[in-house]
Amino acid sequence: MSKQRFDDYQISDEIKRALSILKYETPTEVQKKVIPLAIDNQDLVVKSQTGSGKTASFGIPLCHMVEWEEKKPQALILTPTRELAVQVREDITNIGRFKRIKAVAVYGKEPFSKQKDELKQKTHVVVGTPGRVMDHIERETLALDQIKYLIIDEADEMLNRGFIDEVEAIIKELPTNRVTMVFSATLPKDVEKLCHQYMIEPVQIEIESTGVTASSIEHSLIEVKEEEKISLLKDILVVENPDSSIIFCRTKEHVDTVYSELDKAGYSCEKLHGGLEQEDRFAVMEGFKVGNFRYLVATDVAARGIDIDNVTLVINYDVPVEKESYVHRTGRTGRAGKKGKAITLSNRYEEKLIKAIETYIGFEIPTKEAPSQLEVANGKAAFEEKRTSGRIVRNNKTARINQDIMKLHFNGGKKKKIRAVDFVGTIAKIPGVTVDDIGIITIQDQMSYVDILNGKGSLVLQAMENATVKGKKLRVSKAIK
Repeated sequence: MSKQRFDDYQISDEIKRALSILKYETPTEVQKKVIPLAIDNQDLVVKSQTGSGKTASFGIPLCHMVEWEEKKPQALILTPTRELAVQVREDITNIGRFKRIKAVAVYGKEPFSKQKDELKQKTHVVVGTPGRVMDHIERETLALDQIKYLIIDEADEMLNRGFIDEVEAIIKELPTNRVTMVFSATLPKDVEKLCHQYMIEPVQIEIESTGVTASSIEHSLIEVKEEEKISLLKDILVVENPDSSIIFCRTKEHVDTVYSELDKAGYSCEKLHGGLEQEDRFAVMEGFKVGNFRYLVATDVAARGIDIDNVTLVINYDVPVEKESYVHRTGRTGRAGKKGKAITLSNRYEEKLIKAIETYIGFEIPTKEAPSQLEVANGKAAFEEKRTSGRIVRNNKTARINQDIMKLHFNGGKKKKIRAVDFVGTIAKIPGVTVDDIGIITIQDQMSYVDILNGKGSLVLQAMENATVKGKKLRVSKAIK
């Protein structure tokens, strides 16, 4: 019998509670097929489009199966981009929130020492890009002897970015008695070869590419001269008036141009491309997620690793050169069972690219006329009203699950010989507080952080102002982040 609700799975109550707050109600196709086999410790090769819910399909079983008591990492997840590593870490943290699962993301362009310190803490799941994971392995800052689960996410993109050798080098360092799961939108020969070489009788799962069919996304094509693109884009945004939209460009120069044109016209927008500092890229992603602006102008760097439930419109300002990119771009909308629109602007020199995309996705993209001046005029009032009001994010999963959680900062840590059990012992004695109200505890040399769950943060904060931990008086405050 196929499971229709997450409650039907043999997963712990803490995880079911998190899923309920995250509004994961009905499993997607990939989740229905992957979760039972993953819980059964099967090696899996899963061909599934982006946006099909695959992170939760491995995140739920992982959070269920890892043992909380074990201090060393038990699961390693490899991703092709930093953005995706951060997104997956966030998803795992959310799903494992009440089981106190600690997930750490490791990637380049961030201080190695910061990650090294994080990995010294009790860590259940490590998510990372191949290069930085290999660095940690070589410098012996990532313990591998307890790794029981290896997940390779977006395997085809690993291949495109030339990471496949590093992935293989990492696999060779891992314990052989592990479960391996590979997820990929397409299955090139090199990825298949890798699977057969390092996996034990993997079960192949193929999910129909609903991410691209017209069932959840309405695709269309508008023909336009290059010099008329900007004014057409503005007209489309007025007529469609989306709650939020991603506008994809081929180059960072195009992103800069489109962004400055929209910004100048008073559109609530930001830009994202590989030329920005990593910190700025994360800040833009976070800003888009929490609803600080309505339109994101981006290169393909944003086509993976953005998981925002209510992107209602994707515009291909430039036709993607790689046909696979069309799938990844348009897969940003119509997610999690919602409807979305994908509009592609194309000039007459791009017919070959369009034909290649249509062959790849298996249907012809319907062409439509540019909006008429009457339609634009009629849409102006509603557009202006939305433009001047803030964007409402109805479904920011992380904000929802963190609603009742307060992170407390204490000015003492390892140097004062303080351990996690000392915090648990003190906090659990506070009237009205139990061990179940204590979340992830992070102890550094000079300071410590303790997550207090279930809306008990203020109560604990007040009580700890006069309490001692292991006989020591520590200053306590609400953590800034």
